[in-house]
Amino acid sequence: MNSSAATSEKVGFVGAGLMGHGMAKNILENGYALTTIAHRNREPIDDLVSRGATEAGSLADLAAASTMIFICLTDSNAIEAVVSQMKPALASGTIIVDCSTANPASTERLAAELAPLGVDYADAPLGGTPREAEAGQLQAMVGCSEEVFARVEPVLAACAAKIVHLGKLGDGHRMKLVNNFLSLGYGALYAEALALARKVGLSVETFDSVIRGSRMDCGFYQTFMGYALEGNREAHKFTLSNAYKDMKYVESMANDARFVTAMASAVKNSYALSVTNGGDGNEDYVPHLTDFIGRANGL
Repeated sequence: MNSSAATSEKVGFVGAGLMGHGMAKNILENGYALTTIAHRNREPIDDLVSRGATEAGSLADLAAASTMIFICLTDSNAIEAVVSQMKPALASGTIIVDCSTANPASTERLAAELAPLGVDYADAPLGGTPREAEAGQLQAMVGCSEEVFARVEPVLAACAAKIVHLGKLGDGHRMKLVNNFLSLGYGALYAEALALARKVGLSVETFDSVIRGSRMDCGFYQTFMGYALEGNREAHKFTLSNAYKDMKYVESMANDARFVTAMASAVKNSYALSVTNGGDGNEDYVPHLTDFIGRANGL
């Protein structure tokens, strides 16, 4: 990487969690000055600081130190709260890059609020897992103007192997919600299919011997079966509450578009039932959803 290009942006990073730590680490290791901030877990922040990052004392301090700010948080409420705290310290010319899975309506409202300040907004949600984040192999779906994308793309390239500029602001979050509808739909489908197979006397091993390598096999199936077949709870880490939240955003987006969601609403309800009847929502959804459906059917 050209060192002058690397030093031209001062990057702030809010949300150095499961996905964010790997992203921030790779941005830092590609030569960008990086400022981050602690939330609940100090371990990823301490690691980033040991690699050369600066820790900000407040969100306003982080905003004042940055020309481009990455946000990687759980939901739109958290994003709105963070932007509100940064807003007084944001300088004209700053770009906020929202890598969360968020409600596109919220994204558009935030961008409209920041535009009079000369602050640009890009939505760049991600495809991949924490493993890909650490390896710099994520996929980014970006919604923003061409001018903003020209600045954002080189920084995203530090942590993403595939970057697609989809079009206008909000399109990244819209595509991410469609993507998560597919992945979470697979999750609900596999969980119910496995529970049904067990109910009629077919083992997980028998199920897998037919599906693996067939036309129904895919990368998502293999990570899902990492738990179901091998008991590996690290195979696909994603909480029930996040799954439920994402499907509620899918339904909200469809409602705004006056689109009927027979399948998406059914998927959402699978996660809603599991959250409300099976736990506090912080469990990883792959093992917990499978177990919940099994228990609901007397298994």
